[in-house]
Amino acid sequence: MKVLKTLIRVYVEDLDSGLSFYENLLGIKARSRFDYPEMKLELATVGDILLIAGSKEALKPFQNTNATFLVDSVEKFRNYLEQQGGKIIRGIKDVPTGWNMIVKHPDGAVIEYVEHFKEN
Repeated sequence: MKVLKTLIRVYVEDLDSGLSFYENLLGIKARSRFDYPEMKLELATVGDILLIAGSKEALKPFQNTNATFLVDSVEKFRNYLEQQGGKIIRGIKDVPTGWNMIVKHPDGAVIEYVEHFKEN
């Protein structure tokens, strides 16, 4: 059970302008970009920043989440976090990149846990 990467979430209404700003700021190109049509969102990662784009209405349900942890096993983290007093806000769900869940830590932080699909 391991946290592979921590991503800071930045919420924007326009992904193209957000990408341009953060790519220039960090001096690197986005390593991924994808649509999440079910939630009417577009997402991209630039370094350790996860840009989440959509209308104010589409973004509203996500803005209380403080960060995203990329992990090796969402299932193992679910079991561990429940034992440590975490509250599962939304259980394991299929998302465009693999599986995720939303957990409220005992300190009140709300974190998204994501396990990416295994590449062949």
